[in-house]
Amino acid sequence: MATVEAPSPTPTGDVDMEESRAAAGGEDVEEMLGGIEPEVVKRTTFLDYLKSPIVELAVGTGEEETLLWAHQAMLIKSPYFAEICGQFGAGATRRRIDLPNDDLSAAGSVLEYLYNGEYFPRRLSASKDAPLEPDPSLPSPDNTGAALLQHAKVYTLADKLGLPVLKSLAHAKIHRTSSTARGEIAYARYVYKETSKEDVTIRRPVAAFWATRSHVLRHEAEDEFRAMCLEFPQFGFDVLSLVLDQREKKGERGHAEPAVVPGSAHGRKRARVSQG
Repeated sequence: MATVEAPSPTPTGDVDMEESRAAAGGEDVEEMLGGIEPEVVKRTTFLDYLKSPIVELAVGTGEEETLLWAHQAMLIKSPYFAEICGQFGAGATRRRIDLPNDDLSAAGSVLEYLYNGEYFPRRLSASKDAPLEPDPSLPSPDNTGAALLQHAKVYTLADKLGLPVLKSLAHAKIHRTSSTARGEIAYARYVYKETSKEDVTIRRPVAAFWATRSHVLRHEAEDEFRAMCLEFPQFGFDVLSLVLDQREKKGERGHAEPAVVPGSAHGRKRARVSQG
């Protein structure tokens, strides 16, 4: 009788795994695979911000000093604040940052922005050209330039704190704010006093605004404009340069055209109408 040999069993997955483990020097393949899985980035929640230490902000000096408080994790979104907070020890019982020369209202707007991503008055829609919500605390007409100065002070403080998005937001709000000729001069004085000559983003539209509104200067704010030019000769020079540039263009083309200021893409989206 012929002898029939039973066929060898088909290798199973268990056998293959054992062979793989042997080839890997006895290491567990599952552990090897687990080591190459991508790490899951932990999401920072709002609660995480609120768990961080409280920092005291002293704004102003003397009798004008006002104390504000904010969570450190919010403040360190600013490189300026982050550098100072980095000097606090882990067990520091008091964390204080002095802002003696900064505006209280602007500081409040900065904190509002750090917590909410916006500050009052907000834009009424997500559109870039959206108007701002009304602010009943401001005078109407705004002869003092209070509304313009509000955003200008946020702009300069955001620049100091290293918050470019807030700086851009404040600049956009400047160009959606109505004022009067005298209010515009107050705003221009602040800009030329508090910003550097190199900051053409905010300075150039100011000069362009006055260069294209000589009728306003003659009838509504001649004395204030003269005083501004004497106080800040650079302002007078910038305005005069733009006026002469426009005259040269008119002479070359043979007809008047609206003023176009190179590099002023961030200028006003709509002209602010003078109200006297």
